[in-house]
Amino acid sequence: MLRDITLGQYYRTESIIHRLDPRVKIVGTFVFLIAIFMVNNALGYVIAGLFLAMNIKLSNVPVKFIFRGMKSIFFLLMISVLFNLFLTPGDPIITIWKIKITDEGLKLAVKMAIRLVFLITGSSLMTLTTTPNNLTDGLESLLNPLKLVHVPVHEISMMMSIALRFIPILLEETDKIMKAQMARCADFETGSIIKRAKNMVPLLVPLFISAFRRAMDLAMAMEARCYRGGEGRTKMKPLFYQKRDRIAYIVLVLFLIMCVVIGRMKF
Repeated sequence: MLRDITLGQYYRTESIIHRLDPRVKIVGTFVFLIAIFMVNNALGYVIAGLFLAMNIKLSNVPVKFIFRGMKSIFFLLMISVLFNLFLTPGDPIITIWKIKITDEGLKLAVKMAIRLVFLITGSSLMTLTTTPNNLTDGLESLLNPLKLVHVPVHEISMMMSIALRFIPILLEETDKIMKAQMARCADFETGSIIKRAKNMVPLLVPLFISAFRRAMDLAMAMEARCYRGGEGRTKMKPLFYQKRDRIAYIVLVLFLIMCVVIGRMKF
């Protein structure tokens, strides 16, 4: 289950998406997330789905690997669908005792499910095709104007990059601890919710200790290398826009305009 989480992982392969400037991919992810919340009809979701499928195809990342991350959010997806399905007021189409399923609730549940799947898939595609170092450099470059108001841009970018980088590491650590506890007859799957919550304590305590130890080791390593923040730092590989990056920006603008136009249509 933990290995199914793909967010924060990098898939090493050769593709045009991998070669794009990290700033393009960060902006593209935000444009896609904005677009899926702007469309409000079937045609808009079809276009957003085709746009996402095109990028997955160009990335050369296996589809099974990308959608493997959906297993980890299945519970969250079901909660979102059920809440919208049963708690949205409107014209009831099915009534079972005091439970009502309305036409508006059904439509909203389907829309929220599609949006959540697109959101996770689009975000995972960005991290799968961008190394943590490139992600940090791209984010820092995009946030550079905030330095004028004394925002610690480099530190924020570094912090977000480290957080993303540690997701797969902590998941791997959790998997190891779970297997070690299960070998000692620990049970994480059966019993009541309260019992399973209590059984998680032997897992959480060593995980927190391991996380703090890794954080301390990282801090000492950065200090030993005389890291003092972003002031006066140079980059080994500075970012420069290429022709393919400008074309990608044009495609993103056209996609966003199309979603805005389609989102205003009434069917």
